[in-house]
Amino acid sequence: MKLFSKETYKNRRDQLKKKMGSGVLLFLGNEESSINFKDNWYPFRQDSTFLYFFGLDLPGLAAIIDIDQDLEIIFGDNLTTEESIWQGDHTPISDLAYAIGVKNTKPKAEISSYLTSSGDRKVHYLPAYRPENKQKLAYWFSKSIVEIESFVSVDFIKAVVSLRSIKSEEEIREITKAVNISVNMHKKLMHQAKAGMNEYELLGLVTGEALSLGGNVSFPPIITTNGQILHNHNYSNVLINGKMLLGDFGAESELHYAGDITRTIPVGPRFSDNQREVYQIVHRSYQVAVSALKPGIRFKEVHLLACKKLAEGLKELGIMRGNIDDAVDQGAHALFFQCGLGHMMGLDVHDMEDLGEEYVGYTEDFKKSSQFGLKSLRLGKELEKGFVITIEPGIYFIPKLIEQWKAENLHKEFIDYSMLEFYKDFGGIRVEDAYLITENGSKLLGESLEIGLKDVEQIREKYSSQ
Repeated sequence: MKLFSKETYKNRRDQLKKKMGSGVLLFLGNEESSINFKDNWYPFRQDSTFLYFFGLDLPGLAAIIDIDQDLEIIFGDNLTTEESIWQGDHTPISDLAYAIGVKNTKPKAEISSYLTSSGDRKVHYLPAYRPENKQKLAYWFSKSIVEIESFVSVDFIKAVVSLRSIKSEEEIREITKAVNISVNMHKKLMHQAKAGMNEYELLGLVTGEALSLGGNVSFPPIITTNGQILHNHNYSNVLINGKMLLGDFGAESELHYAGDITRTIPVGPRFSDNQREVYQIVHRSYQVAVSALKPGIRFKEVHLLACKKLAEGLKELGIMRGNIDDAVDQGAHALFFQCGLGHMMGLDVHDMEDLGEEYVGYTEDFKKSSQFGLKSLRLGKELEKGFVITIEPGIYFIPKLIEQWKAENLHKEFIDYSMLEFYKDFGGIRVEDAYLITENGSKLLGESLEIGLKDVEQIREKYSSQ
């Protein structure tokens, strides 16, 4: 099991204790989860907050930081002899705890009595997203599952978010490893995608590349010729010359830090004229967003800058019209860009999403918009040095949405629906990279991957016919 240094985990826990001040902090690791019968498990993935503070990548663990008693305890069971027949020998829990600076271990059956013995002291826990952990909390605290959700500790959430949001140098190195594996995955697709192939063949290629380089996929890959479907996991289409292929996928490093990259390429050697025009608009929007990144700027402002650049380009094509500032303010551009510009990234590809966007991406004084398009912006608050974020603008022509807006006469002063008839079967284009917010600006993480129109076409001209 790969770990950061003992001092790293101790320092993280010490910072958390200072932020919280008092009480009992409860951390739930994840369990094995069965697919179709008990012992056929899904690939195990440890809870990210548990990994951040304790690092132990094993199922069936929980931990407590008792601030008032100055105690840190790992609860878990060593393998029985019979279990080790099937799974091999594992390092004893006590030795693993020592490696991360925790002196005390107890069988996991004792956690209930420990929580009960805490008396009137506040027990803090985070939102549970796994049903088995919701059931544990309900049992330990003698409450219904619905009640358990209402007793989640907001103070605990905020303290964790404040620590996990700022990436240390060793975390940045780990994210960079994941990004570099992601780059290799994308090169595999860009080099080997050819007309006549099935999307699922490319899924196998990029997943195999991640595994062969010591990582895994950080989320189910999106590989589709229907790029207008934002999170498409179908993989049933055959690649056809003249179409585009959108690949949105990334790797997870051995320590579970994520990478996330998107590229859109022509199936053949070159984009069509219409595809080239739209690709250039998306790329210019990406460049405008990247140039605006710096500490202190709200990411919502960066998002809106990117939206205006997209709208300007669509106006040049005759698809949008009127005053662009007004069009974006009123959300007319969201017919073509329905999602957010990017998100935080770290131990989760959408970092800390389980803790709630209102705490991760926004603040008490700065709430998420309810406007279509803007309501999908996961991150809106001011950027800080040490944030790792993605930039992923796109243009998507979704026939069903176009027909709905047209029937409702939505934003007709800003949208020429007659022009859209020529783009209904266009699909979608998205590009994406990850950036570290630095003291005065930002830095691309990992090796650069071709993104400019000419560079992408040069690769496809070389490989698409081989």
